Amino acid sequence: MKGIFPAPYLSIVLFALWLTLNQSLSPGNLLIGALLGILGPVLSSPLRPSPVRLRNLPVALRLMITVAKDVVVSNCAVAGSVLRSRRRAPRSCFVQVPLALRDANGLAVLAIITAVVPGTVWSELAMDRSVLLLHLFDEDDEESYVAYFKQRYEKPLMEVFQ
Repeated sequence: MKGIFPAPYLSIVLFALWLTLNQSLSPGNLLIGALLGILGPVLSSPLRPSPVRLRNLPVALRLMITVAKDVVVSNCAVAGSVLRSRRRAPRSCFVQVPLALRDANGLAVLAIITAVVPGTVWSELAMDRSVLLLHLFDEDDEESYVAYFKQRYEKPLMEVFQ
């Protein structure tokens, strides 16, 4: 069964999405939706990294709440920096963050977190996944931010994925 449906939820979503976009339950749309639902996951399976195994769901939920709070706080901080920019220019910088996290899924989630939280941009990841280059919009103390970033995001992700 795994050969035909390597990702059953993805198959269901693709089928439902096709029918929703076409707003029709005609036999042709049902057939095309079924083909998409079967062939899409089969053909895209080499593109997916290793299967996701959440090792600690409570930590994952706490991390989601932390990121949601950080989005709100960072939005306010960035807005304040922009409003004060005539008096004091933002101190943007690039920071190298040494990483202990190696799991591809964990790194993908870390990339999403840095993209969602205002004021941070994932700039580059070393080929060996040992160092992340982050751009910070307005930061005075780079070393303390690296420690904060590792404690706030990397450590929980390691608990969840490794």
